[in-house]
Amino acid sequence: MKKISAFLALVLAVSLLAGCAGTPVIYYTDCTCPVGSHAPQETQPPVVAEGALKTGLYIAASAADSTAAGEKDGEAKYDVTIAAVLVDDKGVIVDCILDSVGTSVKFSTAGAITNDITAAVQTKNELGDNYNMKTYGGAIAEWYEQAAALANFAKGKTADELKNGAVDATGYAPEGSDLRTSATIYLGGYVSAIVAAAENAQHLGAQAGDELKLAVISSLGSSTAATAEKAGNAQLDVDVTALTVKGNTITSCVIDSLQGKVGFDATGKLTGDVSAPLQTKNMLGEGYGMKAWGSAKYEWNEQAASFAAYVTGKTLADIQGIAVDASTKPTGTDLNATVTISIGGFQNLIAKALGQ
Repeated sequence: MKKISAFLALVLAVSLLAGCAGTPVIYYTDCTCPVGSHAPQETQPPVVAEGALKTGLYIAASAADSTAAGEKDGEAKYDVTIAAVLVDDKGVIVDCILDSVGTSVKFSTAGAITNDITAAVQTKNELGDNYNMKTYGGAIAEWYEQAAALANFAKGKTADELKNGAVDATGYAPEGSDLRTSATIYLGGYVSAIVAAAENAQHLGAQAGDELKLAVISSLGSSTAATAEKAGNAQLDVDVTALTVKGNTITSCVIDSLQGKVGFDATGKLTGDVSAPLQTKNMLGEGYGMKAWGSAKYEWNEQAASFAAYVTGKTLADIQGIAVDASTKPTGTDLNATVTISIGGFQNLIAKALGQ
């Protein structure tokens, strides 16, 4: 009877989730299948929130694994972790989304770029099964499934509870824990990103019942080869938005951007220190230098925040209808008083977040 009830529970779970948007997550509650035959996830009741919620976004990025060219091509190797959260006033994480970008620019001992920098850069969630952790690494579940398990585990917990319960001293889910049955990858960095997003979250208009969404657009297209006169630049641009919606209307919005740069010379040697964590434009603040070097009235982080506030309360049609010039800079006085940078990328981010 237990085998029959397990099968019925599985069929019911699949049926309920088949019509839901996003990555399906199956919960196993009464299973006698052989150990290791699937990746069960801890069953969590929905988090019931009331009133205003805080929206948080955090991006952790590194190029520390980059290498100079030698017998093999050099590689500017980027690892980017992204966490978006909704948090209530008691500090409880109501919703959470994780994603990651892992990509690189390769270059030869002649300073030439050797991989296709025009190709689309997909996140690990977008790669899905094609990330191939199960095929080539023998993993119990793909990255996106394990990330979803951790995000689900975070719901209903405070940042402190997550830090103290999700991982042990090694950064992995503790042996014998429910989380370990569905997430065996190193989780330490992802937990830190969720915690930072929760601790940085702000009241931006989100309310209980709003849906959290995350969108990432990345590119290697600004990379340049090295010459005898000028170092090459292996550049990763990552634009991110975390937003909430109710129906067709945006209720809160956060935007951030990463501009990672790894230099290399005409012999393929690295020209800078790659050991330090990379900072986003929001983290840099005035250090990004738009006011100091470009005579801008507002810094990038201030303009991004102004745009995010402007689109809150609007629909995608409203946002796509914002008047812009040929360089996608806003022309309407209600927006260009505080936003003078191009907003085409912001518009594309929001469209992607809303499934367009």
